[in-house]
Amino acid sequence: MIKLGIIGTNWITQQFVDAAHATKKYQLTAVYSRTTEKAKQFGEKNGATGFFDNLTDFFKSETIDTFYIASPNSLHFEQAKQGIENDKNVIVEKPIVSNIKQMEILRQTLEEHPQARLFEAARQVHQPNFKVIKGQIAMLDRIQGATLTYMKYSSRYDAVLAGETPNVFTLNFAGGALQDLGVYVAYDAVGWFGMPDDVAYYPTLTSTRVDGKGVAILRYPEFDVTLNIGKTSNSYLDSEIYGLKDTIVMDNPAELGNVSIRDEAGKETVIGTKPADNPMISEAEDFARVINDPQNELNDRDYWTWLDLSQNVNKLLYNLRQSGKIVFPDDAQ
Repeated sequence: MIKLGIIGTNWITQQFVDAAHATKKYQLTAVYSRTTEKAKQFGEKNGATGFFDNLTDFFKSETIDTFYIASPNSLHFEQAKQGIENDKNVIVEKPIVSNIKQMEILRQTLEEHPQARLFEAARQVHQPNFKVIKGQIAMLDRIQGATLTYMKYSSRYDAVLAGETPNVFTLNFAGGALQDLGVYVAYDAVGWFGMPDDVAYYPTLTSTRVDGKGVAILRYPEFDVTLNIGKTSNSYLDSEIYGLKDTIVMDNPAELGNVSIRDEAGKETVIGTKPADNPMISEAEDFARVINDPQNELNDRDYWTWLDLSQNVNKLLYNLRQSGKIVFPDDAQ
């Protein structure tokens, strides 16, 4: 049984804990929060018995072998590094870190601590429909590009409109649309098409100077991929991948709930399957498979494939931010 310790007590943490318990391969043993009272409030209802308000003690605890980090984006790097340095496995909510240099340091730290494993919780990569789409792309006679749209109004934008600065909309906490919903479509693009030759990002900034929404153009040798992302409005458009006469259609490029292909006559054929009610179950299963048997050839190959993909997505996001002239404080370090 994997002994799980978590940082973060929000809804996404609860969703991951529920998914982990559903696999019957994890036991929540400890919770860190800024106060032990808040850690207990979250942990006791989920079966935890250890509660921490000191990060050093938390990372050194022998009751934990795997950490799940769902703190604000700007804290991911230092916390992930500390976990690896204690020879523990680390699962980090997306985005794993804020810039290329931080990712390189984590890779170096992993080399120094070969027992540790590092995962980015990019859930849709582990879902069956992600792999179905990748397989269908390989069958297209020709790829002519894609339009991937993920725009979902954030309840925290109400606070921005009221003159406040919530963490997810501040540069200091590495916030904004690209660092949130943009991670999903970046994973789709890199996972399905590889790294682009050139990129451009056209952000619409909020009053807090982060991107509330934006359009990214990824240029490949023979086609372009357009990413439409936003946290200040809702979109109900399908996302599409264009073949010659066939088009792959998905309802949501992050959830991948409904996936189909339409032929030149518009006839629709469903190629996807119904996802699990909890979209994090697939990734929890995959992470457990690697953690429990890291020397297995298939598990080892999958692990490094995921880590390399995570590093490429991190590079893409960084390059897009540079194009859009969005600079985080950590970029200067």
